Amino acid sequence: MNYLEQLGTKARKAATALNLMLQDDKNRTLKACAKSLMEAQAEILTANEDDVRAAENNGVKSSLIDRLRLTPDRLQGMADGLLQICALPDPIGEVLNMTVRPNGLTIGKKVVPMGVIGIIYESRPNVTADAFGLCFKAGNAVILRGGSDAINSNKAIVSALRQGLRTAGCNEDALQLIEDTSREVAKDFMRLNAYVDLLIPRGGAGLIKTVVENSTIPVIETGTGNCHVYVDEYADFNMALDIIDNAKTQRLGVCNTCESLVVHEKVSKEFLPKLYERLHAKEVEIRADEKGCSICNGFVPAEEEDYGTEYLDKIISLKVVDSIQGAIDHINHYSTKHSEAIITKDYDHALKFLNEIDSAAVYVNASTRFTDGNEFGFGAEIGISTQKLHARGPMGLKELTTTKYIIFGNGQIRE
Repeated sequence: MNYLEQLGTKARKAATALNLMLQDDKNRTLKACAKSLMEAQAEILTANEDDVRAAENNGVKSSLIDRLRLTPDRLQGMADGLLQICALPDPIGEVLNMTVRPNGLTIGKKVVPMGVIGIIYESRPNVTADAFGLCFKAGNAVILRGGSDAINSNKAIVSALRQGLRTAGCNEDALQLIEDTSREVAKDFMRLNAYVDLLIPRGGAGLIKTVVENSTIPVIETGTGNCHVYVDEYADFNMALDIIDNAKTQRLGVCNTCESLVVHEKVSKEFLPKLYERLHAKEVEIRADEKGCSICNGFVPAEEEDYGTEYLDKIISLKVVDSIQGAIDHINHYSTKHSEAIITKDYDHALKFLNEIDSAAVYVNASTRFTDGNEFGFGAEIGISTQKLHARGPMGLKELTTTKYIIFGNGQIRE
């Protein structure tokens, strides 16, 4: 039995026990894990410093280092996230409906855990605690495979969480980390369908593409965010500027950051200079089409590939369109189906945008930065699903479950 099969076997055994665990016991265990996380603060932050130093030496851009970096406040946020998950209702065991058939059979549908969930992710060590907490509360064992850039941080975090599991008398194999960060082991993990029920990749387009193309485990695609904000001809300029500023600059390295702008030509001559002034002050480069560049000399001419790029940097693309339909067509063509927003005072345009944009989250007069499990009231999230099967949008506890039918009879046989 090889290394991954050993992890899978241990995870299966732990998942069997978790399936029978009561909500109070889960919450008690999560509280123990949150406490253990904070008790290991010095070790975790020291390990994270090693990862950050290595990233800086390798020339990693600042927005990605920000995703990697842990601070005492961020570590406290990870512990608080586990406590917030305790406060969420446990979906396991809920019977969604019961019907009685003419032959007397009573048929119901019951919520049950997925079983074993695998997660492959990059950079962000906070995912380690969030993913564990959500999977655990939903009754699942989890096998994590983080990136090499955060391996020291992830080892320290997993060590602390497993100590919390032991303290609470729970099987510590409910959480396991693949410590070999080689691509070969990652691809072998993607084929571990005999042990893993669901695989969730969290990271850039390259990672997600690799997982989708190589996995024999069912996959939920998450994360890649070429998010758009469309400034309609009926937009409030001050609102538009504030939303774009927030959506682009509040945090560069996350998937719900705005990467692309679309502006109606009727307001472009008045609005674009204001936009340039606002974003230039934040050192954001605007790569615009020919119409945009003709209005503002500070813009950089865009290439075709710019409209489909998730920059995760101080760069944003811009397209000037002649109608709301043109905006919708442009967004649907280049979007990664994550989050899009319209800024408008026109009710009909707002409804048209909501109805015709094909993305997981569609906003009217609000920042795309709100696409987040905590902001939606789900607690911590496992990721943002950009596909349509099983789950779409921020994935919380319910999205980490499945159902089974339960049937009660009194001797019925089928004729």
